[in-house]
Order: sequence, then C-alpha cells, then structure tokens
Amino acid sequence: MSGLVSPARLAPRSALVLGLLLVAVAFLAGSASGAYHISPGQLLKLLGEALSGSITDSPEHLVFLNIRLPRLVLAVAAGAGLAMAGALMQGMFRNPLADPGLIGISSGAALAAGVAIVLGQRWFPDLPHSLGSWTLMVAAFLGGLTVTLAIYLFAQGPSGTHIGVMLLAGVAVNALAGAGLGYLNFVATDEQLRNIQFWLLGSLGGARWSAVALVAAVVGITCAAGMAWARPLNAIALGEAQAELLGVNVERTKRAVVVITALAVGAVTATTGIISFVGLIAPHWVRLVAGPDHRVVLPGSALLGATLVLTADAVARTIVSPAEMPLGVLTAFIGGPMFLLMLRRFRGRV
Repeated sequence: MSGLVSPARLAPRSALVLGLLLVAVAFLAGSASGAYHISPGQLLKLLGEALSGSITDSPEHLVFLNIRLPRLVLAVAAGAGLAMAGALMQGMFRNPLADPGLIGISSGAALAAGVAIVLGQRWFPDLPHSLGSWTLMVAAFLGGLTVTLAIYLFAQGPSGTHIGVMLLAGVAVNALAGAGLGYLNFVATDEQLRNIQFWLLGSLGGARWSAVALVAAVVGITCAAGMAWARPLNAIALGEAQAELLGVNVERTKRAVVVITALAVGAVTATTGIISFVGLIAPHWVRLVAGPDHRVVLPGSALLGATLVLTADAVARTIVSPAEMPLGVLTAFIGGPMFLLMLRRFRGRV
C-alpha cells in the first residue's frame, strides 16, 4: 500500500473518511434544499422522529419522508453505482478517460426506453397492463444489458477479449443508438417527444420507495462485487502479460468487470435516465487525492460519486425553483469542462 501513496496524497483511511464526511454533508444539504425549504433545526428534528418511529402528518414529514428522502437515497445509489462502474472501466481499459458509456450501456438503455415510449403500445399493447409503471424501467434495463452483452461477444477472439475491439464496437453501437433515437424523435408525438427528452436529460424526480429499494440493492451488491476485483485490477495496471505472471486470470477479470458495470449502470440508468460524466470524473479525482490503488479508488469513487449526484440534485432543485433543472444537463455543464481538462492532461496517453 505504501508504494502506491505519495507524500502529497492522503492516506487511504483518511481519503475514505473524507469521502464519508462529504456524503454526509451533501446529504444534509440536499435534505434542506428545494422548493419547500426545511431549516437545519427542523431537519434534525425530522430525522430524530423518523428514527424513533414517531411520524406525524405535518407537511414537513410528508415532504421529507415521501418525496425528499427517497430522492436522496436514489441520488446516493445512482452516484455510487455510476462512479464505481467508471472506476472499474478505467481499471480494465487502463485509461483514466474511459467511461461506462464506451461499451454502450447508456445508449442501449436509452434506445430501449425510446422504443418503449414511442412504439411500446403499438408493438406490445398488453405490456403496460402487466408491468404498469415499471415498463420503462424494465425496457431500459434489458436494453442496456443486451447491448453490453452483444458488444462483449463481438469483442471475443481466439486469445480472449480484445479491449480495443470492444471500444470500437461501443462507438459503433452508440452511433446506431443515436440514429435510432433520432428516428424515434421524428415519428413521436409531442407528448412522446417530451417524455423521451425528459428521460434522456436525467432526473431523480420519479423516485419512489419501491424503485429506490431495488436500485439501492443492485448497486450495493455490484459495489461489493466490484471491490473483490481491486487486486486483479492493480495487477492489470502493470500490463496484461505481467498480470498473468502474477497469477491473475485477466480474462475472468474482464468478464466480471463488464457484468458488474452493466448491472450497476443499467439499473441506475433505467431509473434516473442518463446522468453523464459522473463515472468519468469521480475516479479521476480520487486517484489525484489518494493514488491509483483500486482498493481505495473503488470505494472512494463510490463515495465521491454519491456526493456529486447529491450536490448536483440539490442545485438542480433550487437554481430555477420552483421548477427543476434536468440533472443530466447540470452534470454535463460541470463534467464537460472537466473532461477537456483531463484530456489536455492525458493527451499523450490517449
């Protein structure tokens, strides 16, 4: 561990403690923010009453427990899942500019969601009756997983998975998905077009406890599974040949990373729509603060990703209050310039 931490960086435990503090601060700030303002004193009282089980019908209780709290929990799950997936992808590609969107998860989910919105009732008229409000989520989740599986199989060769082929296949699939969404936008009605654009821009506004519990469970499982591959990713950072010499099953590691990433990003995207740049920015910041050891980068990225989404959602709910700015727009405004700075720094490696 000591060989991976420079004197200018935080120690691993200090970095993770700082991450937990940032999540706590962002959670409390998000709890008090919004069109219906809740003071810090009221917030502490509500939290205490909720923990003790003494829930009343006051407006503060209704707003916090039924609207704001599930949204905050979804923000934590979404940020943690996207950032953990980004750290895994960057470790597998050995490139700090890698992103879960490179292998088509988000684009596949977006295309499937668009098909469900525009053509769902025409092609599968009984589906909304059987799945109800889960129709869009199920379609997006299956779309993301299907596209990821197709890209992974396409990248298989006699010597194993070709990362470069997977990357190029992801670029092609993203282009095809964009063309498909363009066609759906062309044939959609005004209402369907608004629904597609709202979903593509990302939002936590549809958070409800049933969906939040499911997403939080999937993200929790995938984050725990991702941590199991920290040491193999550390070895792969030295090169695949060196990792094999160290006893790491590189092909198995690639397969596990793809599956974990697909599950985490698919579950989050199916619930929130597309939230861009979190999986790209968070792992990079953690490496700058705590070094490249994936035993720190993976949990640190999850904590920082949760902080970023909590903060962005609080700003989105207040900057144009009482309206709400789409979350994906805000993260793109922040992440776009950061990506350009990262590209400038690492331009010799990409």
